[in-house]
Amino acid sequence: MTSNKLPAFLIALAVVLFFVYSSIFVVNAREQAIVVRFGQIQSVKTEPGLYFKLPFAFMDADRVQYVEKQALRLDLDNIRVQVQDGQTFDVDAFVIYNIADVRRFRETVSGDREAAEARLRAQLDSSLRRVYGLRDYNAALSEERVAMMLEIRDDLRTDAENLGLNIDDVRIRRTDLSPEVAPNTYNAMRSERLAEAERIRASGNEEGQRRRAIADRQVVEITAEAQRDSEILRGQGDAERNRVFADAFGKDPSFFEFYRSMSAYSSALSSPDTTLVLSPTSEFFRFFNDANGKKPTPPAAAPAAPAN
Repeated sequence: MTSNKLPAFLIALAVVLFFVYSSIFVVNAREQAIVVRFGQIQSVKTEPGLYFKLPFAFMDADRVQYVEKQALRLDLDNIRVQVQDGQTFDVDAFVIYNIADVRRFRETVSGDREAAEARLRAQLDSSLRRVYGLRDYNAALSEERVAMMLEIRDDLRTDAENLGLNIDDVRIRRTDLSPEVAPNTYNAMRSERLAEAERIRASGNEEGQRRRAIADRQVVEITAEAQRDSEILRGQGDAERNRVFADAFGKDPSFFEFYRSMSAYSSALSSPDTTLVLSPTSEFFRFFNDANGKKPTPPAAAPAAPAN
């Protein structure tokens, strides 16, 4: 009897294990799960763990559909957009999004990520064209590009929420002039830059001339003031010198006269090439003849010879 019951026991155990295996499912940290029973959403599992469901998924009892939980990226490449002044750009952009509302995601696109991205891609294309079309070509190459990306992100959020998606960020990776208009645009930009450089150069020359004129005027003013001050100081010095000489002359006229004569000798005889043709009894040499400066007595005239 025991040997006859063993196969039945094993079969029963296998059936139980099959039922248990068919009734459990695991959700990891990178995904979410939707439990669908006869085409209707039964429950949504967003936290990682071990969960139970009804078996017999092949009978459409309970089926588990997994969707991504982490951030996802959608790229849109080589989109040709036209700006306000008629120029065209080739633009590459991408969107960072995540599936925030799993139930709505299942109800709108049956949990099909490709279908959701197709709608999101069409909306991104439309938003890029609208945002670029409101601006000239300089805006896309300036700091306004950040504001443009934020505007596109805000445009996408409403439609994305209807799909159960949340838009985290929108980035414009590349903005290039289309090959048809690039040469003309580059030439126009070059002409503008040359004109701007010439304007800056002319402004610099004008400013340089103005500063040089100011500096020249200041030099003249400073020089005039210095000369005026030097003349005043020189006059004061001469007056002080004359006063000192006058005081000295008043105290000892003979010494002052001697001093002036010595100064005259020094000035007149300082050069070895100086030659003076003067009488020894000249006033100029009177201090050589007498230390007190007395004039020399002229020699007596010889008596005249008697006439024959």
